[in-house]
Amino acid sequence: MQGKKQYQEKLFSNFQLSERVPEDNFYRRLNKVLDLDYLYTLTKGYYGSSGQKSIDPVVFFKLYLVGYLENIISDRKLITHCSMRLDILFFLGYDIDEELPWHSTISRTRQLFPETIFEEVFTKVFELCVSAGMVSGHTQAIDSAPVKANASMDSLELKVPEEELEAHLRKVRHISNRDKDKPFREAKTNKATKVQQTLSAHQKELQAISSRNNKWSKEQNGRPGAGNKGARYTSNKTHYSPTDPDARISVKPGKAVKINYLSQLTVDTNQHVITDIKAYHADGKDNQQLPDIVKRVKRRLWNAGLLWENCIADTGYSSGDNYAFLEKNQLKSFIPPHGTYKGGPEGFTHIQSGNY
Repeated sequence: MQGKKQYQEKLFSNFQLSERVPEDNFYRRLNKVLDLDYLYTLTKGYYGSSGQKSIDPVVFFKLYLVGYLENIISDRKLITHCSMRLDILFFLGYDIDEELPWHSTISRTRQLFPETIFEEVFTKVFELCVSAGMVSGHTQAIDSAPVKANASMDSLELKVPEEELEAHLRKVRHISNRDKDKPFREAKTNKATKVQQTLSAHQKELQAISSRNNKWSKEQNGRPGAGNKGARYTSNKTHYSPTDPDARISVKPGKAVKINYLSQLTVDTNQHVITDIKAYHADGKDNQQLPDIVKRVKRRLWNAGLLWENCIADTGYSSGDNYAFLEKNQLKSFIPPHGTYKGGPEGFTHIQSGNY
């Protein structure tokens, strides 16, 4: 006989979340090994002694962990996603009839804690991975990726020198039609410091920018999006973002120009555990960041009692100074040289058997 399911909500029901989440579920297993209770002591100084209770700091960091694991960067989408998943609710310690924190609460709490708190949490989780035997420390792979900043290209403003603003603007009107008046989308508040608003490029750099702009103006009819009346040439030397002054204009081949940060990620090759991550200015190059990355990773591995021997990275990290730096730190570098590298000195012959 054919069955037909009829749904009718019950006024009362007997339901336990723990019975619905399988024992082998990822978040249930993670909940057993991840102890974040130390956060109560670590973050206590950032809360007052009276007023409405805040979001539980453990819940806050668990939400961020879920966001990373589920690849969700929007606070609003994260809360919606978590409310629909029984296993995540169980991981967070919420029942099905409990409201999750409001998405704006997540944003405000993120602004409450300094960078050191997030660094401490990362280190604690890293130590748990080391204790579980997931990190060997022997070989570390380094790579970078642009991370879009929470800022719009339309809100970019011109940097000004330390002379009168109007006098300077009269000189640079030719840079772009978009820069003649106010920004296309003016920021509500300008968060940039006086230094960040001040023009730092010297005269030679400005002349080079002007030349590129003239060339760009002549060729722009053949460029994608050239018909857009808002098309303009932008540079970190001449423009800044008032909403996110630390972000920088950058572009990858074949991609649109955006305001980004540059994320540098280091991974242990044993079980692909992240051993270090940090955001840098997007106008910097990978090889400029390598020494700082190595110092950070080496310190963290040393504190965990691990010895780092091999460093793997792509060509973007290659430079003579970096090779010398890695050798000085007793690290074997597996970084291919830049394409313009021509090999050893003239007449040099490599004896493979003796490696000399």
